[in-house]
Amino acid sequence: MSKRAKTPRGRGSSGEKREKIRDVYVGRPFQGLADEPEWIALRELVPAAAAPLKLAPALAEKYGDREVILATVLPMAWPAMTKPDGRVFIGLQRHVQSGDVSRDLAVALLCALETPPGKTVAVPALPGVGERLQDVIVNAPLDITVHTGFEFWLDDNAADDPNVRASLERANASIFPTVKLAAAPATYWCRVTDRSHVRLVLGDDEDNALDALSRLSAAGGLLLGDSTKFAGMFRAHGLLAPVWDLPVDVEAEEWEAPVAEFAKRYAEALAVIEPLTPAERRSKQGLIGRLQPLR
Repeated sequence: MSKRAKTPRGRGSSGEKREKIRDVYVGRPFQGLADEPEWIALRELVPAAAAPLKLAPALAEKYGDREVILATVLPMAWPAMTKPDGRVFIGLQRHVQSGDVSRDLAVALLCALETPPGKTVAVPALPGVGERLQDVIVNAPLDITVHTGFEFWLDDNAADDPNVRASLERANASIFPTVKLAAAPATYWCRVTDRSHVRLVLGDDEDNALDALSRLSAAGGLLLGDSTKFAGMFRAHGLLAPVWDLPVDVEAEEWEAPVAEFAKRYAEALAVIEPLTPAERRSKQGLIGRLQPLR
């Protein structure tokens, strides 16, 4: 009985080598950006918000003065869309993604820039090696606008389309009230059904941030007030995002002062260089037990 000849892995029947696109995982995809915690907050915590972006000089020279808008989410969670007037929208919250969110966003932007205005943008699921977000935009703080609805998606005449209006109404129905607090970076108040929350993204190395929170917990300085509860933390794109449960009937502006006081306590705890005390180590173990992976 003759044996069938084996084709080497990665090669076709004629022996030619097939190109493989390998996915690469990046734990902190927004590292190096001026507002790393804000990028994470917009991707993971905020339902409806937008911020303008500027193209890097080489892209601006090639594509001109195109208006680029970063959005938390786009219709049907598209990665990008173009408008008839030439505007480009990039969506942070999307269905298909690789292991490097920064690379995904860069490819979405580049594909949108190559797409005729108003046409559908095709974006590959696994973009492979290439330019990342940090390469294609000007690295500057984000000028964030939190919206109460997704009307910023629309063209001037799009609202007259009943299908568009129905889609918009469905999207708006999913939004919970959200307010950006000024007391600390990447800090947002929200009200969900029967409770409210303050959620923030800490911009410090995870280990250092966890030690600082452990010091605060052991000293009784972790809460935002007597009526609050520390609900735990998420690990989001390499940074920690603490969450507090709040009374549902207290509005967002009332939490500016408590958050500012917490931010001061946190900064002081972060500056301590001595090893954790036994009580602080016990607090750290308790915090680790309440740490949930988000991304």
